[in-house]
Amino acid sequence: MTVVLVHGNPETAAIWDPLKAELGRSDVIALSPPGFGAPVPDGFTATSDAYLAWLVGELEQLDGPIDLVGHDWGGGHVQRVAATRPDLIRSWCSDITGAADPDYVWHDMAQLWQSPDGEAAVQAMAALPVEDRVAAFVGVGMTPEAARSCAEAANDDMGRCIVALYRSAAQPAMARWGQELEAAERRPALAIVATEDPYTGGEAMHRRAAERFGADVVILAGLGHWWMLQDPAQGADVIDRFVAGLD
Repeated sequence: MTVVLVHGNPETAAIWDPLKAELGRSDVIALSPPGFGAPVPDGFTATSDAYLAWLVGELEQLDGPIDLVGHDWGGGHVQRVAATRPDLIRSWCSDITGAADPDYVWHDMAQLWQSPDGEAAVQAMAALPVEDRVAAFVGVGMTPEAARSCAEAANDDMGRCIVALYRSAAQPAMARWGQELEAAERRPALAIVATEDPYTGGEAMHRRAAERFGADVVILAGLGHWWMLQDPAQGADVIDRFVAGLD
């Protein structure tokens, strides 16, 4: 089998390194979405539909069965694969299931990126000295190593991808994709709920969405958005237990 990890914004695959070490498996692959630690192909529009097509293409090249794990926007891409191409995966896991609830409201930064000021906001981010970006990422929960990798990747390409991706997902798009997942052929699923994550809708929304999607729920009490960096051993245990239960 293959465990596939997909990260989000504004990240690189370095956020998974401690968790991969704790998993101690040889069948773990971390995929980097274009613009987020990977080159942006010519003509890539960076909308949610474009990232869905990208992830489908990557999974089609892998040997199965595939257990797909997504964080942040990676979780969004994972959920859209589960809704549209469940044939490609054995199971899926996401830490943003709450964002598919009809009552979900995008957080303030996302709304800024979706606004006409979005380009100016991401340009300001890219213009910051790397050390300032590192300090900012550490301040919100990343390890210094992951923060440096993400800070060094924060360039104009990432900025363009951020704006295009978030604008493509302005409501009611997220709610519509949740409806598609609810209606899709079911695969075993796990909703990870980090109780101190301020971006993904909160525990009540996660639980409502998980019930709609037929997903189990695991609570990571006291952990935030970067739970895989804050307690990689616990994160690895959650994934190990979920995957082992599928065998």
